[in-house]
Amino acid sequence: MWTNSKDVVAPLCLITILIGQAAAEDVKEQVVFTGGQQGYHTYWIPALLVTRRGTLLAFCEGRKTGAGDHGDIDLMLKRSTDRGATWGPLELVHEEGGDAKITIGNPCPVIDESTGTIWLTLCRDNDDVLLMHSADDAQSWSKPADITRDVDKSDWSWVATGPGVGIQLRRGPHAGRMVIPCDHGVAIDGKRVMFSHVFYSDNHGQSWQLGGTLDRHTDECQVVELSDGRLMLNMRNYWGRAGGRADRGGMRAVAFSDDGGDSWSDLSFDKTLIEPVCQASLIGWYDQEDTAQTRILFSNPASQTQRHRLTVRSSSDGGKTWPFSKVLNEGSSSYSSLAQLDDGSIGCLYESGYGRIVFARFQLEWLENRKN
Repeated sequence: MWTNSKDVVAPLCLITILIGQAAAEDVKEQVVFTGGQQGYHTYWIPALLVTRRGTLLAFCEGRKTGAGDHGDIDLMLKRSTDRGATWGPLELVHEEGGDAKITIGNPCPVIDESTGTIWLTLCRDNDDVLLMHSADDAQSWSKPADITRDVDKSDWSWVATGPGVGIQLRRGPHAGRMVIPCDHGVAIDGKRVMFSHVFYSDNHGQSWQLGGTLDRHTDECQVVELSDGRLMLNMRNYWGRAGGRADRGGMRAVAFSDDGGDSWSDLSFDKTLIEPVCQASLIGWYDQEDTAQTRILFSNPASQTQRHRLTVRSSSDGGKTWPFSKVLNEGSSSYSSLAQLDDGSIGCLYESGYGRIVFARFQLEWLENRKN
């Protein structure tokens, strides 16, 4: 059942009660994964996808013996057919080696809207890139195909898909292209330096190839198609730490592509989108009536010091400004994944506290301080 996003404190009068209840009901939340339950120590790294049938797919890593990024880690799934009000049982999407310390994770799914096929990119030990697909609304999955040779380079010492979601382009000469945001590491002067990059498919997932790579000290990223057909990549940013540039630290890095992700502009830095160096989510929100993109939505822990204050923002000018924002969770919160549901409402699957993943649902009107 739904739970409210915050408790309503006992008020002094009936009017205050009604106001408090209305405010609490603006966001409805449901705990989807709880650490320590069903054989897993921690659930981490959420990815939220809505299928063509309206099914919500909540992917994550199930970390069996601890919270660390490497170990016996499996890729898990839960589904909802009622827009997140209830969730089905825990499902195992893929694991390898039984109890062996093999890390299967970094889920980054995308839907081919022309066929309905769900393509799921993931990683093995951050060395190999795997690809699975489902043609039956995620009821079953293909065996993983190893596409590392197509989307990796020999000098990369680390590779990761997403985490989050990929997109399919809707307009321009590359319409139909499926783009997966990624990151990789290269050993430079004895240290691993991180770079964001993308790979894509132009033939409905039958083959995949590398797109453009961004400048150094970028990392986990998400991509969105703008209303003018350009792509915007929004990236985790290490310039303030590894890059030694305090003027670039504590905020998200951004770049643009006008050729479908084959190449990217120089980095810019968004001072509004502050971050503590963490993953974030970025999606386009489309009007239900004319299917035009009218908003870009963004979520991350909005702090330069620690992973808390999970905040959602909206922009109506292609990410130039972010005039509206709301805090979903004031406390400990980190990775997140946004999605537009089939009724136009917005879902956010996010890490809350230690090893727990929560689904929140709200309306654009709430985010932008407008009445429903």
